[in-house]
Formats: sequence, C-alpha cells, structure tokens
Amino acid sequence: MSSKRSLSSTPSRRKFLQGALAGTVALTLPGFVRAKSRHDKLNIVIIGCGGRGASNMKEMLGENIVALCDVSERNLQKAAANAPHAKKFRDFRKLYDELKDSEFEAVVVSSTEHTHAFATLPALQRKKHVYCEKPLTHSVREARIITEAARKAGVATQMGTQIHATSNYRRVVELVQGGAIGPVNEVHVWVSRAWGWQSQEDAAKHHDIVSARERPAGAQPVPKDLDWDVWLGPAPERPFHGIYVPGPKWYRWWDFGGGTMSDLGSHWIDLPFWALKLDAPLAVEAGGPPPHPEIAPASMAATFYYGPRGNLPAAKVTWYQGTQKPALWTEQKIPRWSDGVLFVGSKGLLLSDYFKHVLLPQKEFAGFHQPPKTIADSIGHHAEWLRACKTGSPTTCPFSYSGLLTEANHLGNIAYRAGKQIEWDAKNLRIPNAPEAERLLGRDYRKGWKLA
Repeated sequence: MSSKRSLSSTPSRRKFLQGALAGTVALTLPGFVRAKSRHDKLNIVIIGCGGRGASNMKEMLGENIVALCDVSERNLQKAAANAPHAKKFRDFRKLYDELKDSEFEAVVVSSTEHTHAFATLPALQRKKHVYCEKPLTHSVREARIITEAARKAGVATQMGTQIHATSNYRRVVELVQGGAIGPVNEVHVWVSRAWGWQSQEDAAKHHDIVSARERPAGAQPVPKDLDWDVWLGPAPERPFHGIYVPGPKWYRWWDFGGGTMSDLGSHWIDLPFWALKLDAPLAVEAGGPPPHPEIAPASMAATFYYGPRGNLPAAKVTWYQGTQKPALWTEQKIPRWSDGVLFVGSKGLLLSDYFKHVLLPQKEFAGFHQPPKTIADSIGHHAEWLRACKTGSPTTCPFSYSGLLTEANHLGNIAYRAGKQIEWDAKNLRIPNAPEAERLLGRDYRKGWKLA
C-alpha cells in the first residue's frame, strides 16, 4: 500500500461505525423479550434443512419448531421426521406470506449464500430473532441492509461462526488484548483449502469436490425433488447442472457465493477481527491468478489495511488461501501449520488455529503464565443465541459485528476481481479510486426477487 495514504480514521467514519456497532444495545430495550420466561420454548422457523441446516436444526430440537422450508423435498421430509407438526414449505417467500406474527418468534437461516439476505430480511422486518449461517450475505450492499435492519429490529441475532464459541479463541483474544506480545500491527491468516478455479490436475491434488474452469455448456434434467427455480432465487437464470448442487459445490460460482474468501474467511478472519477490534478497512488489495468472470479462485491472497482504533495502532491483515502462504511460513520461521492465524506484535508472535495456540519464539516465552480469564467461556454458539432470544442477553456474533466482518471479506473478493487496490468509503459504500468496481458491491435481481 502506498505510504502516502493516511491510515487514520475520519471522525465521520468513526461516528458511523460506532452507530452500526451500537445495535447490540438494542437488546436491552423494553419489549425486546418475546418469550414469557427463559424456560419457555421458542416458536422457531427453519429455512434450509439440509447440510448445515440439518446440523443447525439439531441444536433447535429442544424448542418448538413450527415451520420448515427447503427447496429439496428430500431434505424437507427428512427434517419433518424430527418436527412432525411443523408446517412445510418449498419457498420461504410463501412461508412469510402465510405465517402470522403470532405463530413464530425466531428464524434459523441455513439456505445457500445467495439467498441468505432474502430469507433473513423479512424476519427482521417483523422483529423476529435470527440465526443466519455464514457468510451473512452474498454482497456488501446486502450486508449493510441486513445490519441496518437488525439494528432497527432490536432482536437477538447471531451469524453461524461456531468456532467463535471455542475456549481457544477466547484465550487468544485475552492474550492479544492483554498485551502478551505487545501492540499488534500485522496479522497473517492462511487456510489450506484450495477449491475453485484451477487446473483439473490441481483440483485432484487439492481434493476439490468439483473441477470446473468454465460454465457447463449443456443442461441436465432437474432432480424430481428439487425446485430449481426457487434454488436460483435472485441469481441470474441458468440451466440446472449437477456441478452446482448439492452444497457446497455452488460456493465457487460468483452468482451464488464468494468462494473460500467469504466462506472460511468468516471463521478465520473472525479471530483478528475480534482480537484487534477491527471495523471497516480503509483499503484492500489482492492477487492471484487472472480473475475468472464466473468462478472464484482456488488460491489467492488479500491484504486489508485498517486505521487506528482508539489506543490500538493501525494494522494490516493478510489472507492467504490454497497454495498461497506467508513468507514466515514458507521460510520455515514458524511452525508450518496447515491453517493458522499469526499475530505479529512488538514483543513476539502468537500463532493460533481453531483449537490450539502458541507464543513464539517459545524459548522467550518459557514460564509465561496465561493471564486470568476476562472472557467467559461460551455456553455454545446456538445456546447463546437461544438464551438471548429469551432473556435479552447479548450474543457474541450479532449482525452489528458479523455484518462488518462479512463486508470486509467481500471487499477482499472485490479487490481481487478489480485487479487493483481499492480504497473504501464505508459510510457511503463507495470505492473512490475505482468507481468501476462498485458494480461488484451488489447486483440487480432476477424478476420476482426484491430485497426491501
């Protein structure tokens, strides 16, 4: 990044982001709690019943599941076996049209990424609690719409970044914020998954679940149990092909997802986002193979530049996926974990993955004692949201937080697809130095689909 650019945050930007983050305060407002007591069962709607949806639904079986929705009849019937009295729908638009406000209090969204916002917004507008799988939305503009709707609704929200609830992440945050390695102004985040645009040979070597370098020319018969039109949702129309479904095959196609950057970035970048109290980047640059118009890359890197935040220094966070790795990793100056987050501080390094962490150089931290816990262990990511729905207690990944994380990850993809560093005007959703890239902030929707 050019040294001429200031990394300080403007007052207007800070004021805007403080307002966005203030959404968690709404959880304590009178009238927030809809359940009569913390022991009452919530009336819950499940949108998306297969894959992650089935896993999320399992966490809700102690509540009262009143409605199920899935584009796959097979998924729907399988879910119905665990909730036999629930109403069944194939199209969540019809679900919202038919259900009365008195029939449900909360919604769990586990549909495909490109329909997350469309399944979530109606619930927020009706002041229903929402748990939504990551990434929160398909685009930056959608993330901002959902974040603002959640702020206005004042309900319990949680994005499905389940690793956020682990004890390991909490201990890492305590170490960073407690100054164990001194002020941190650099973080490296890498994941070994290499799914996306690459050669057939590399796809086999990297155990990709699909090998595709172009959109299929032909069409295949639509499975009898699948409503392909509703599955497409707001995305441009295209013929059915088995290369898109079931999930997560679809996540590499720009029309349906954001590839590994927005998917695993939701989990891995979450750690520095939390520990360093990040908000909106000032600029983002990225690199990798030449951008494909339809398919996200298997391997790429992106660097996010953040300004000072209170007494915290300016920082840069670099993301690597697939074959890309930090220089310290390549030069074997740190343990070569397949996936990791490396915090670079003035007094040392802190390396973490999902479940373990280590201070480096180890000999210099011999005898170091973990500081006292300042962040309580989680009762569980889903349980945390259910408790919030019933009592008004806060969640740790509300949309006021996860919306900003989602926006940042999408900006990594935008910088990559734009082929240049982009400057980010978070308040106005503008890219001042590359207005041509603003077309990637959102899109026009297919007829019959509207986000408002």
